[in-house]
Amino acid sequence: MASPDWTVLMTARDDDDDSSTLTPADQFLRLIANPFKESIQINAFWVSLGTSIGFSVLLVLLFSLFRPYHNAIYAPKVKHADQQHAPPPVGKGFFAWIPPVLHIREETLADRIGLDAVVFLRCAKMMRNIFLALSIIGCGTLIAVNITQSSGAVAQGYSGFTLMTPLYISTEAVWAQVVCAYAFDIVIMFFLWQNYRAVLSLRRRYFQSPEYQMSLHARTLMITDVPPNLRSEEGLMRLTDGVNPTSSLPRTTIGRNVKDLPSLIRKHDEAVRELESVLAKYLKNPDRLPPNRPTIRPSRKHKGHGESGKVDAIDYLTDRIQELETRIKDVRQSVDKRNPMPYGFASWEAIEHAHAVAYTARKKKPRGTIIRLAPRPHDIIWENLHLSPQTRRWRRMVNVFWVTLLTVLWIAPNAMIAIFLADLSNLGLVWPAFQTSLEDHPDIWSAVQGIASPAVTSLIYLVLPIFFRRLMRRAGDITKTSRERHVIHYLYFFFVINNLIVFSLFSAAWTFVAAVINARNNNESAWQAIEDGHLWYKAMSALCQVSPFWVTWLLQRNLGATLDLVQFFTVVWQWFMKTFMAPTPRQSIEWTAPPPFDYASYYNYYLYYATVAFCFATLQPIILPAAALYFALDLWFRRYLLLYVFVTKNESGGRFWPIVINRMIFAALLSNLVIALVAKSKGTWTMIFCLIPLPFILLGFRWYCARAFDDDMIYYNRDTLNDAEALGTGMGGKGPKRAGDRLNSRFGHPALYKPLVTPMVHARAAELLKTIYRGRLGQFDETGDYSDIAMQSMSTSTPGKPMEAAPFEVVAENQLDFSYFKNRADFRDEFGGGIYGRNEDLISERSHTPRTFMGDSPESSRASSPVSPMRRKQNEGLGLPRPDDRDHPAFRPPLSLSRVGSDGSAAPEPSSLYQHENESESHLLSHAQLPAAAAAAAAAVPPVAETDGAFQSVDRWRTRGYGPLAQDDTNAPSSYEYYRGIR
Repeated sequence: MASPDWTVLMTARDDDDDSSTLTPADQFLRLIANPFKESIQINAFWVSLGTSIGFSVLLVLLFSLFRPYHNAIYAPKVKHADQQHAPPPVGKGFFAWIPPVLHIREETLADRIGLDAVVFLRCAKMMRNIFLALSIIGCGTLIAVNITQSSGAVAQGYSGFTLMTPLYISTEAVWAQVVCAYAFDIVIMFFLWQNYRAVLSLRRRYFQSPEYQMSLHARTLMITDVPPNLRSEEGLMRLTDGVNPTSSLPRTTIGRNVKDLPSLIRKHDEAVRELESVLAKYLKNPDRLPPNRPTIRPSRKHKGHGESGKVDAIDYLTDRIQELETRIKDVRQSVDKRNPMPYGFASWEAIEHAHAVAYTARKKKPRGTIIRLAPRPHDIIWENLHLSPQTRRWRRMVNVFWVTLLTVLWIAPNAMIAIFLADLSNLGLVWPAFQTSLEDHPDIWSAVQGIASPAVTSLIYLVLPIFFRRLMRRAGDITKTSRERHVIHYLYFFFVINNLIVFSLFSAAWTFVAAVINARNNNESAWQAIEDGHLWYKAMSALCQVSPFWVTWLLQRNLGATLDLVQFFTVVWQWFMKTFMAPTPRQSIEWTAPPPFDYASYYNYYLYYATVAFCFATLQPIILPAAALYFALDLWFRRYLLLYVFVTKNESGGRFWPIVINRMIFAALLSNLVIALVAKSKGTWTMIFCLIPLPFILLGFRWYCARAFDDDMIYYNRDTLNDAEALGTGMGGKGPKRAGDRLNSRFGHPALYKPLVTPMVHARAAELLKTIYRGRLGQFDETGDYSDIAMQSMSTSTPGKPMEAAPFEVVAENQLDFSYFKNRADFRDEFGGGIYGRNEDLISERSHTPRTFMGDSPESSRASSPVSPMRRKQNEGLGLPRPDDRDHPAFRPPLSLSRVGSDGSAAPEPSSLYQHENESESHLLSHAQLPAAAAAAAAAVPPVAETDGAFQSVDRWRTRGYGPLAQDDTNAPSSYEYYRGIR
């Protein structure tokens, strides 16, 4: 295949250097044809490398200097995590943070930060190793071949970046590209296979962990799309019986229609936060109140009769909150009258039984239902569970339409940003008036040019994940982790199409289209114009010319990784809010909590950077060490951040791994397509035929991995247990209590028992609240069929007496810390509650005695067992509970309390200040579960008071389920703030 004359093609656009004779339209066409002509030079690479490394080193040194004195920002998990999840201690030395990051083992990391975080770090490590290996092959082979086999290009004085591309190589030299395609694919498949096995090993270890073995979701199945005639506990048992290979029967619960209850609770939370913001601004200086009370313009449907314009904000929001609480109470009390929903849950006593049923039902749809392993309760998107398959399909189609439309619409702005916003002088060439302003005010427009392009690009990167999450929520995803996986899918699609393919190829595409249009205008053959346009060569030429941009862009990503390490944007934002705004107590508390890690965004960045590097690996081999440098540094920084700073909000147990594998295979296929483009434009058909097997090899490798690893990664076991194994696993006298216990409350809709948020105010403004606030004056009846407990909240000052209702919560300045509130649901669920104590779906023999994680925690309103000697103080004037300073871990003295062991004797005390004794340590799990009849008889025993200083067992409240089997709800945490009542 004869290649076109590269000298003619490359100089055709430079024949006329006198651009002053061109019209603005001609100037625009020239800019479109080659926007990188003047901006990408060899010096840009060295400048980018120098600034990236220089600023990164400076920021790392600043981080090492300030880290020991700002643990609230740079190591919040050291302060808040329990003993099991606490990171290793780190000293105050300048580089004391480096050894724990480098030397900690992966198994220890999995116990401390969770499997999702470990898989993410393994993904970064895998990409680092891949690009290190590819750098040796690519830089050692392709750079030498491209430079030595260039046809006279050296004599013409082309830059080093141009010589390293295959733009001017001979036909025979293209064989090096074909050989490297096979070598690159082999390296990629090897590392994917190696890490697939490692992730499988981590996943099997996760199955054997005590946390998973004692969790309720591990032995529970979720059943969706249940037909109307089977929407009952008995109907769910009939459905599971058809795919149940075991002799064990499950306990079941059917979903109930809560109608607008979730929406009411969401509106209540928004109103509370808005009221907190209004009070924080109005009472910022209690000694100097503004002359006028704050006002607000209510929405049209909430305006009173005859009202118009703005109203008093405090009174309006107070009335709004009271109205919502009343409506929430009414809906919760009438929930039993609502019809059942098309979803439910079935739980077995043994994990082996549940997973055997799930594996059997994986390809079956009994009566049109879908039976799968249940996620964690807090991971479920409850409002999507009732959607029909038809509704889900329609919503997915609508989402695909919106994402495609957004991708197409962003093509034009993306091209304009690349041409004009990155260099405003280009805009002056086609806009004479702007050129005049540019010449008159060069300093101002230089600042605009330096800020506008990265600011717009960064804004798009921040907004896109939020936009896609909202789309995915409406698409019908039933779990938050599956929504995050779909967000990665659409983000990756958008980035690859717009920021890689369109951004890199629009120069060649526009030139080609312009040539065809010009030929048609001159009454020439359009097909002849297509042939004369040399489409393939111009596409390869455009990719080679834009390759230096991607090298410098990847080098600049190192600076972004360092900014994440120093928490630059977090520090600046909090400083701005505290200095110039009036943050609410809730915001101040949330700022001290470990922030959730955004897996969707960072996975997308990793996969997108890898795709860019794969595609340009043979066109510009120097991009390979640039990518290896980025992943090496980011792995180091990200390991520290995940170990000491960030938490996983919704743990999926490493279920993001298939997303990584699929995108890496796609990236390898895309890189093979680029090499085929080089072979088509510079080589022969024989070379193209040699590349044909590569896609089939990659797809066959993916099929092999799916067959060999996927089932073992998803299911704990696939075999059916015999009768002896079933009895030994699920019916023994030792081990966890029956899995069905608390199924109704654990997998019931959280809107039925979720505690309502109470407005928080600063303690310095507490006295003024009595004159300006009209809040909740009474307390709701706290009895409900779906509540985990059925009792009134106990007073913290007078044990045994009911707590008086409080309209708001007063928080002292020295208590604006997450440590005081981490065991409360309104804070814990948003910031990875699994690392602060017992998980929400942990099952145990100990059912209804209250549990505290750190002595008498601020969330508890009834005495723990045993009673802590520390009592919380109350605000004398308002009767509001306030946490005691001694509740904070830093001030809490060691407890010397007698604990009752399983045999009635005193159990050993915790060995350290931060150790939280759990049920397995105190042998509470060794008791056999009572039969339903015996349990019911035991519930009738009156409570026993304290005798001889020892705290005896108390009555157990049981909430009856709906199924034919006893659904006694026996394992209910009873802290006041977590289950504060049905308000």
